[in-house]
Amino acid sequence: MIAIYGQLLVPKRPVEYRIPYSTVMELYDLKESEEPIMQDPEQERHVREKIGDMIAFFEDPFNKKKLERALAAPWKESPPLPINENVTFIIVNAVENMQYGEIFDPIETEIILSSLRQQCPVLTDHVDFQDKAVQNGVPIQLYDIDDFEFAVEEGVDTPDGYSQ
Repeated sequence: MIAIYGQLLVPKRPVEYRIPYSTVMELYDLKESEEPIMQDPEQERHVREKIGDMIAFFEDPFNKKKLERALAAPWKESPPLPINENVTFIIVNAVENMQYGEIFDPIETEIILSSLRQQCPVLTDHVDFQDKAVQNGVPIQLYDIDDFEFAVEEGVDTPDGYSQ
C-alpha cells in the first residue's frame, strides 16, 4: 500500500507502521509479476519503481541486519527502521496459525494476529478484507486508506488507552 499511496509516507504526525515480514517478501512477488498492479500505465510504472525502491531499502545492509534480528524468533520485532522524520517501519516476524485460517488467507491472518497481539489498528484498502473482518466479528480496529489522515489527526485510541 505504501508504494501505491504516497501520502502514507508524509503524515502530519509521527506514524509507526508495524509490518508482517511476509508482506515485505510479497514485494518481490509483486516486482516479478507480469500481472498489472494499476490500470494506468504511468501509475503502473511509478508503483513498480516504488516497489523497487522499497526492496532496495530493505536490502540495504544496515536495514537488512535489523530485519534479520526480527527473524530470530516468532513474533520478534525489528528495531525501528526510520523512513523520514514522521515515518518508521517495524517489521514483525508474524506467525500465521489456523485461528482465522478458514476465512482469511495467510497474510490476512498474520495482519489480524499482529493487530491483536500489538493492540494496533489495521490500515487497508481491501474492501473484501474489511467486510470479512466485520462480518466475522474479528476484534480489531480497521481503517480504510481513505480515513488515514483522519486517523492520524485524531489519534488512534488503543485498548490500553495509548493514543497512536
